[in-house]
Amino acid sequence: MPHCRPIAPVFSRFAPDLARYPVRVEYRDMQGLPAPDLPPPPTGSGPGSDALEQAVQRRTRELSLIQDAAILTLAAMAESRGADTGNHIVRVQHYVRALARKLSTHPRFAAALTSSYIDLLFKAVPLHDIGKIGMPDRVLLKPGKLDADEFEIMKKHAALGRDAIAQTEHLIGSPVPFLQLAREIAYSHHEKWDGSGYPEGLRGEAIPLSARLMAVADVYDALISRRIYKEPMPHAQAVAVVRMASGRHFDPDIVQAFLEIEDTLHAIATAYGDSEADIARKRAYLLDAQPDAAPPAG
Repeated sequence: MPHCRPIAPVFSRFAPDLARYPVRVEYRDMQGLPAPDLPPPPTGSGPGSDALEQAVQRRTRELSLIQDAAILTLAAMAESRGADTGNHIVRVQHYVRALARKLSTHPRFAAALTSSYIDLLFKAVPLHDIGKIGMPDRVLLKPGKLDADEFEIMKKHAALGRDAIAQTEHLIGSPVPFLQLAREIAYSHHEKWDGSGYPEGLRGEAIPLSARLMAVADVYDALISRRIYKEPMPHAQAVAVVRMASGRHFDPDIVQAFLEIEDTLHAIATAYGDSEADIARKRAYLLDAQPDAAPPAG
């Protein structure tokens, strides 16, 4: 069996920043509105105090943006090696956030899905496939269906991602909620509600909520997204597939939320869709990486 590449040293380079700086999401949502501003610092007095407060707020935002950039860079490294374009991680971020917001008033989920949890979830989602950095090219870049042996190799990306993030947590030496969520998602987003998933075969609510949300988002995006080796599935057909998997692959309550906001999810998919240029760049990358395996244009 091919040796999988270790990825923890790459990920852990960013551990000092994650430990030192406050975790905060900085982004613009689909309507182009800024995220809520930082809470005001304690009131001081005089022009000098105001200038200091502004400088602290500005520096906090800068550090948060640096942190987000590091996270997205790592995520893009993983996505760039496979068949997905970089837009995949943006789409699934927005799907998961939309689902979480919809479920935030549901009796089963209200206690967990606070606004701060949803912000951390949005930040953690891009690392869901970070373990793919350790996958051999012949498996990760194969344009067709994996055979049984190849699939067993591919399944290891979940543990690779979990272990890399766990090593970062160890290096930091103190709990970081964002990393806990990222670890849960990386390891468990291929689990299935009926226990038939991997890597642990977890069933029902034994699967972390973060991973249950990610599972729906990831499958929906895989269905409706164009790949260099397949055309996209129409939105209505993808919705039907997700509905049919309720209670088997997915948490039924999450599927119900999905169905209630399907128009929002479709709008996200459209807003962050892959252009012809995106597909051409991905085809060129795969052709360079594996000339004999890359699919033809068209």
